[in-house]
Amino acid sequence: MTVAGAVPLVTIGLSCYNAADTIVRAIDGAARQDWPNLEIVIVDDGSKDESVSLVRRRIETDPRCRLIVHAQNRGFPGALNTLIEQAKGAFIAVFDDDDESRPDRVRVQVEKILAYEKETGAELVACYASGVRRYENGHEVLFDAIGSRPRVPVGQDIVNYHLYMDRDEGVFYGAGTPSCALMARKETFLAVGPYDLNLPRKEDCDFAVRLGLKGGHFIGCPERIVTQYASDGQDKRPEMAYQGARAFIEKYRTLLEQAGRYDYALAWAKMRYYHFQGRPFHALGQAANLVLRHPRLTSARLLRAAPARLHHEWNIRRKKGA
Repeated sequence: MTVAGAVPLVTIGLSCYNAADTIVRAIDGAARQDWPNLEIVIVDDGSKDESVSLVRRRIETDPRCRLIVHAQNRGFPGALNTLIEQAKGAFIAVFDDDDESRPDRVRVQVEKILAYEKETGAELVACYASGVRRYENGHEVLFDAIGSRPRVPVGQDIVNYHLYMDRDEGVFYGAGTPSCALMARKETFLAVGPYDLNLPRKEDCDFAVRLGLKGGHFIGCPERIVTQYASDGQDKRPEMAYQGARAFIEKYRTLLEQAGRYDYALAWAKMRYYHFQGRPFHALGQAANLVLRHPRLTSARLLRAAPARLHHEWNIRRKKGA
């Protein structure tokens, strides 16, 4: 909602599921935003712990906050759909229930979108935040938002990136398209359509692909305005990740088959599954098969991704043993 000449209302959307240890911190981060026209909508997605009572206690004196409780768990996409439906703001910023946002996060992202719209005339714009990811063992990784450096991905760029694993060397893809770093106009969310309830692990990629197919623009803020806390929850197990990847691939099977990438996408997902499951010989065998069948594509992707991934995992193991 925006009145002519007024500061636009921004909805901060917070989904919560069994987040009793972190949800108050997340709400505090939302409440500290320096944007002068805010509402904070918290959707509890059927929590079994004390999350709801903690949220009610925290927001009872803050009229900007609203709590919506799902009687049953609908998954993260379902919570996002409720947030979008209930949002009154012209812009929606998605905050995670275990992350922290700098007090200027909303302002930085709104100003980035407005400046980009004015410069380019773009109507469908998604804006992502840069930040730092902290692990339980103390390891930290800085991440740069997609589109926070030239050239900004537009339309087919993001479809190629998420579906076909292709990158244009002139485009900056950064940390991809995580929901927890996203802000867009409510009109943009509505234009893309509801989040897919069948993709609890790939809802962010699916949103980006659908926006890309509509010619959307993917911009980012270079400022590190989000701190993510990485954990090993049930939804992050290799089996869950693999099931999510398979569901995403099947949704776009027709497009993948047209590009000759369906079998490749399945094989790559299986290789990742073996790797994260701790089955290195199976992962190596799968990688070798991919190299034989798709030498240029697989070699380029492995050379780009594998060294950074292995270095990251080595850092985590080193710190655990410290």
